[in-house]
Amino acid sequence: MGQYTGAVVITIAVIAVLVALILLGWRNRLRRQSSIAAPPAVPADPGVQLADPSEGQYVCTTTAGDWLDRIAAHQLGIRTNATLSVHPTGVLLARHGAPDVFIPAATITNVQRASGMAGKFVEKDGLLVITWALGDKAVDTGFRPRYHQELPVLLKGIAALGRAGTPNDEKPSPAEDKENQ
Repeated sequence: MGQYTGAVVITIAVIAVLVALILLGWRNRLRRQSSIAAPPAVPADPGVQLADPSEGQYVCTTTAGDWLDRIAAHQLGIRTNATLSVHPTGVLLARHGAPDVFIPAATITNVQRASGMAGKFVEKDGLLVITWALGDKAVDTGFRPRYHQELPVLLKGIAALGRAGTPNDEKPSPAEDKENQ
């Protein structure tokens, strides 16, 4: 036995305990969030793409307004690479290694830019955050496009979806006001 064997064993034990506690916390979060509705299925034909798809990173889905309360249910809290496309029926986030997320246009209540959410912090206004209704719960879904210049186009396209069917005299979303300044 070497002089560092005891220290190595203790370090490995501490790491194992920490990993076990993280897994226990995630399992408890899943159990607490079991009543959250599943995201709607991706339609067989979501319609034509209203803009070029954008590659980037799906950050996560959180409780609306509380960007540290990650939604673990239905694998919505898993950060993955994704491709975002805007269709007349809604927004499709085709995730790599996780189920796709479809946000119906009728459920979108706001779209804005932000600097961070749930452990992902970037430059000022580098994230696209879509607020929408998942069942009876308001949630925020974050997406970080690979190319920053795609943000204004995505923002306008998604904001237009969220206002579909609303009166024309309604004020633009706060994100659109910011974009036009």
